[in-house]
Amino acid sequence: MSAATPKLADFRRIVVKVGSSLLVDSARGVLRQDWLDALIEDLAERARAGVELLVVSSGAIAMGRNVLKLPKGALRLEESQAAAAVGQIALAHVWADTLKKHKLTGAQVLLTLGDTEERRRYLNARSTIAKLLELGAVPIINENDTVATTEIRYGDNDRLGARVATMMSADLLVLLSDVDGLYDAPPGEKKDAKLIPVVSRVTAEIEAVAGSAGSELSRGGMRTKIEAAKIATSAGVHMVIASGHKLHPLRAIAEGGACTWFLTPANPTTARKRWIGGSLEPKGAIHIDAGAVTALKRGKSLLPAGVVRVEGSFTRGDAVLIRGPEGAEVARGLVAYDKEDAEQLVGQNSEKIEAILGYAGRTEMIHRDDLVMAGE
Repeated sequence: MSAATPKLADFRRIVVKVGSSLLVDSARGVLRQDWLDALIEDLAERARAGVELLVVSSGAIAMGRNVLKLPKGALRLEESQAAAAVGQIALAHVWADTLKKHKLTGAQVLLTLGDTEERRRYLNARSTIAKLLELGAVPIINENDTVATTEIRYGDNDRLGARVATMMSADLLVLLSDVDGLYDAPPGEKKDAKLIPVVSRVTAEIEAVAGSAGSELSRGGMRTKIEAAKIATSAGVHMVIASGHKLHPLRAIAEGGACTWFLTPANPTTARKRWIGGSLEPKGAIHIDAGAVTALKRGKSLLPAGVVRVEGSFTRGDAVLIRGPEGAEVARGLVAYDKEDAEQLVGQNSEKIEAILGYAGRTEMIHRDDLVMAGE
């Protein structure tokens, strides 16, 4: 893939963020169904090419306030939450019904800030969404505005999209926006403002040219998109900003339409391995036998059967060291069980997990996606 001009066809797991102003006609407060039909035609084209798709969709509050006939302008917190509660139902139905026309299955996922910031909840969310992708569904993700408050929210779906992209090890985040990319000056103020087609790195100069104004229905502006780019690219995810006001916006990107690409020097796998291997403090250790060491070197997950003993004080989602028969560190990973449960599973076959613990836990003690070998 060219460092200067990425191609949409090169990416295999894509997160698409859709803003409220694209989904909802602000003048009438109704869904723009024709636009959504065209977008999902684009998604279906990607799906047929073998691409895994996730959508981060705004619009719940915008749709709900219309149903509840709330006044225009700023809403109080409880009004926003009430609008979201009504709008989330409507939004989920719209996505599910439109996806179904193209033989795609939609799945609603509502997240709060803690679901991507706290490791235990992060693992739960990641596992659920990964299973949906494995089953061929398209997760439609939104912030759970019915319970989120100012202190515990992402603040906008640009940042949510970036968090989802990094959590799911996507290789591309697409922000469909009111504008077709980042300009070197505000295009509404300067007629000679030029689109910046490629940003190789988010610098102070790039941050300085980002505006902060959003549309009537959008909480985010260009500044939040730059913040999203910093989150995404630091985790190995490429990002592109493109206009969503045209029909078939993904097709337009694929055909070389106006947009701004934000490039990353890494990739999601290496960035995640770096995070697990060097950024997290280990809370304990899991000692494994020689057979388990061989399995890990072959790219397998760590199963309870290969565990000899555990030590330390850890809870599900914590980073732990993995030590071989001689005590040397062979890997690190995010453990799927609290220490007390892990101790009960030492040396046991995964088929016995439910009988031992009383609930159907993970098959793996540490999944391969949550593990990095020493020296990698």
